[in-house]
Amino acid sequence: MNRAAWLQDRRMQKFRDVLSRWEAGELSMMEAGELLGMSERQFRRYRERYEEEGQAGLVDRRLGKPSQKRVPDDARDRMLALYREEYRDWNVKHFHEQLRRDYGFRWGYTWTKTQLHTAGLVERTARRGPHRRKRPRKPCEGMMLHQDGSRFAWLAGQPMLDLIVTMDDATSKIYSAFLVEEEGTASTLRALAEVFAAEGLPSSLYTDRGSHYFFTPQAGEPVDKERLTQVGRALDWLGIEHIPAYSPEARGRSERMFGTLQDRLPKELARAGIGEIEAANRFIREVYLPAHNARFAKPPALDESAFVAVDPAMLAEVLCVEEERVVARDNTVAFAGRRLQLPQSPLRAHYVRARVKVRQYPDGTLAVFHGPRRLARYGADGTELLDVPTATSVTPCSPPSRRGLATKELVAPAPRRPALTAAARGVPRSMRVGTKKRPPGRTKKHPKRARPSARSRA
Repeated sequence: MNRAAWLQDRRMQKFRDVLSRWEAGELSMMEAGELLGMSERQFRRYRERYEEEGQAGLVDRRLGKPSQKRVPDDARDRMLALYREEYRDWNVKHFHEQLRRDYGFRWGYTWTKTQLHTAGLVERTARRGPHRRKRPRKPCEGMMLHQDGSRFAWLAGQPMLDLIVTMDDATSKIYSAFLVEEEGTASTLRALAEVFAAEGLPSSLYTDRGSHYFFTPQAGEPVDKERLTQVGRALDWLGIEHIPAYSPEARGRSERMFGTLQDRLPKELARAGIGEIEAANRFIREVYLPAHNARFAKPPALDESAFVAVDPAMLAEVLCVEEERVVARDNTVAFAGRRLQLPQSPLRAHYVRARVKVRQYPDGTLAVFHGPRRLARYGADGTELLDVPTATSVTPCSPPSRRGLATKELVAPAPRRPALTAAARGVPRSMRVGTKKRPPGRTKKHPKRARPSARSRA
């Protein structure tokens, strides 16, 4: 006897025992139904069917009949064939979303997973470890951003690439994501420029302790927040708190996000037939990120935003590489193996031995600043860009607070007075100081009076 028949026999035996006790008056009809796990009305129906048909009347009449909710066999076979041929190694959740979006599939995720398990196409996941309490999210957008890079085989047939992602802590919304050959200062500043220009300045940025983020005097020890990197200098100027993470577990939210991206994004890129970095970045920006945020982003606890608006022109002057140099005797500045020739300036005869700052922008162009004033701008090859005006920079000397980051208005300098030793030609008469030749009588020395001798005094 198989197990199903044995269970059916046990149920019938229990029903006969309860029925005999009801006939003997030991149980009411309601109490008999409770012992059998059914209502009083259902017990009455089974009693009538037993009296009319005997033991055969107790057999479940649904046995042998297909369910009205049963998925057709052809739909199940098509789903399994799609997974074998086109979606092999996709996780079940991602595969089910593709079925509903692209094929009009209307059956549930649990049924799909069960069928894939039964067919041996998907292995059952191992039991999870102990539950750990997650750090609460920030209450509103813009209070904390996560930025990190993940090196992975994102494109089929391409070497390992880095995916730079900037995400909001409050909502898990990805503001920026793009592929680069190697993570570093340039990729970080590019991501920050994209997010800050579109959203505004956040309150804080949470990153790992990579060498382009922080300077660490000794491995395993805290970072040195006094010696700033290029990224640290830009964030400090903008008034953004830079928070270092000291373990992968501390960045669990971004680590889980990268797990999702590594599982989904390569398959989406391969299915779209994309194998180049530029095309992949365009696909990520225009196609993947909107769908990803619609699927995984969560609403913030508060509707307010902590982002602060910023002037894009000022932002471009901050989110760049800035290094200090000393002008050589030939009025040139050495930077990255190039010699930048300073043009003639109406402000001073030369800048020899002057300390200047060289800025390298994300597009490769360069600029030389003396204090807040831009002296010249150069192309990536070091040639001067003559069509770019050398006006005074809008960047102030001291970093402002995060409040009121509006463009600074320039004040015209006061007119300079001529030097005391300058020539009088061309100088107004009222301003000629010490330049007119004095009469010779005023400068003639008086003759010395002869001192009386001792004889004359006597």
